[in-house]
Amino acid sequence: MSEARITVEPVPDPSTYRPAPGSIPDSPGVYRFRDPTGRVIYVGKAKNLRNRLNSYFADTWSLHARTQQMVTTAASVDWVTVGTEVEALQLEFSWIKEFDPRFNVKYRDDKSYPFLAVTLNEEFPRLQVMRGAKRKGVRYFGPYSHAWAIRETLDLLLRVFPARTCSSGVFKRSGQIGRPCLLGYIGKCSAPCTGQVTAEQHRAIVDDFCDFMAGRTDAFVKRLERDMMQASEELEFERAARLRDDIAALRRAMEKQTVVLGDGTDADVVAFAEDPLEAAVQVFHVRDGRVRGQRGWVVEKVEDLSTGDLVHHFCSQMYGDTQGEGDVPRELLVPALPDDAAALADWLSDHRGSRVQLRVPQRGDKKSLMETVARNAGESLQRHKLRRAGDLTTRSKALDEIAEALGMETAPLRIECFDVSQIQGTDVVASMVVFEDGLARKSEYRRFAVRGNADGSGTDDLSAMSEVMRRRFARYKAQAIVDEQRDDDDLPGIDPLTGKPRRFAYPPQLVVVDGGQPQVNAVAAVLSDMGITDVALCGLAKRLEEVWLPGDDFPVILPRTSEALYLLQRVRDEAHRFAITFHRQRRSKRMTTSALDDVPGLGETRRKALLRHFGSLKRLAAATPEEIAEVPGIGRVTAESVLAALNPVVQQTETSGSA
Repeated sequence: MSEARITVEPVPDPSTYRPAPGSIPDSPGVYRFRDPTGRVIYVGKAKNLRNRLNSYFADTWSLHARTQQMVTTAASVDWVTVGTEVEALQLEFSWIKEFDPRFNVKYRDDKSYPFLAVTLNEEFPRLQVMRGAKRKGVRYFGPYSHAWAIRETLDLLLRVFPARTCSSGVFKRSGQIGRPCLLGYIGKCSAPCTGQVTAEQHRAIVDDFCDFMAGRTDAFVKRLERDMMQASEELEFERAARLRDDIAALRRAMEKQTVVLGDGTDADVVAFAEDPLEAAVQVFHVRDGRVRGQRGWVVEKVEDLSTGDLVHHFCSQMYGDTQGEGDVPRELLVPALPDDAAALADWLSDHRGSRVQLRVPQRGDKKSLMETVARNAGESLQRHKLRRAGDLTTRSKALDEIAEALGMETAPLRIECFDVSQIQGTDVVASMVVFEDGLARKSEYRRFAVRGNADGSGTDDLSAMSEVMRRRFARYKAQAIVDEQRDDDDLPGIDPLTGKPRRFAYPPQLVVVDGGQPQVNAVAAVLSDMGITDVALCGLAKRLEEVWLPGDDFPVILPRTSEALYLLQRVRDEAHRFAITFHRQRRSKRMTTSALDDVPGLGETRRKALLRHFGSLKRLAAATPEEIAEVPGIGRVTAESVLAALNPVVQQTETSGSA
């Protein structure tokens, strides 16, 4: 193992501390970026150090926004070469644990998950709820979502496994006075404190408990059933009744752990839901085919990470400091394999002491379970975002930060965001979503079918966005003229007949477009032509989450943790979702009825009647004119026209399929 270091004066420019050409080896290794004070701010692993480090010193504007921030915060970089990727994994984990770099993805809980712990390192092991770092000589089961779930499980199992659950102080005091606690009197503790069982007998009870929790449930239940039948045959009915109740208690405890994999698999199932700034991870711990525990996090993405990269960081941080069968599963089911999947599997196998498989489920129960975990991850990320949106203080802070970043005099209480959706110029649509006081106002959402110009132009994003902005603000200006002519008793923007707000009656304080500098400048030209001067404008580019202002050559980079960026992202994502939904609806409708559009005498009502009667175009094309004429409103001539229009389409489809 060899080490090298390049250090310069603390200047926030990557080119000032870039290693000399040829000085970086092309072997596997681990590297560290340090800030001007020498503190480690990022740790990474690479199969080829030269290729990986050179990627950080490319043109700064070509880097991901979070990578830009990291390389401009750093003032030096050093590395250590190793022999294999497995050694690199181990060193990467050790450095992340030692230095806690601020720019690394950190799989940390937003809360401390409780485990059911068994202190096997004591003479009289204790069953207890335990949080925090794992201790040597203690066996853990879980994690559980709540401590009460552990206590509920223990309450069911203690009648079958009457092991000690009391603290050291209570255990010592009971031994001194020679009288057990209440659990000893009601049969939920074997009372080793007063010598009612020996240390060996108590440990045997604890071992049975651990075997049951580890998944060997069926064998234990069958053993109790045999003992119950034997006691009944020997006329020991009280003992048989107690064993019957014990079996019922065990089955109730087993019902709380649903069987999800019938083959008795031991696996951790991992899934992610992500956006450009954050990723939510959910893990289901499956032992003997049953879900024994579940946990989840929301982590910040400080680099442009793929799903495989997230899997790499998850495995190296989750299993790096653990040993033995109880912590590393036999199988790890993930949504995507990282580039170093083989080395990662070898590293996990070393920790477990036996072979560990790392794979992506493709079908069957494991694929279904992965989808369930992924849904949980998506809901977790959504809840995380909604917690921000639901907090009045957070929303106010976000609006104030937006106003400051964009140079607005007041916070934008009404924000409108526009997005265009199309596929190669077909079915071009746009959406307008409205956020008032930081919350979605869905009753104000609007959809636009982009018309384009007579010469066929208007199908690209810029022309479509320009058309939509003209239509939206033309309606607003027309409404303003109506309001000027209203009676004094009428409220501006309110329809006096219905009492409801008129469409497009209220102007926004801020317009957000989904796009970068070209989209922003196109919209700015439209607003200038229409004389709209009191509306602020910005664009949010997806690639680097940059905020663009009209006429500026460089974007505004908001801090990755700022509430303003989270709110703008949420507005942009909602506009994109709304546009995509409308586009899919129009495309589906066009594909369903396009073959019938040119049939003379066949309007929309008759087209729907035909499709409702036959169920599909294929069945309609296979029908006879007499069968089609049975549909109300369809005559013989129209039926023949329908078949003439459909049969070429069907024949072409069949020919293409044969080819």
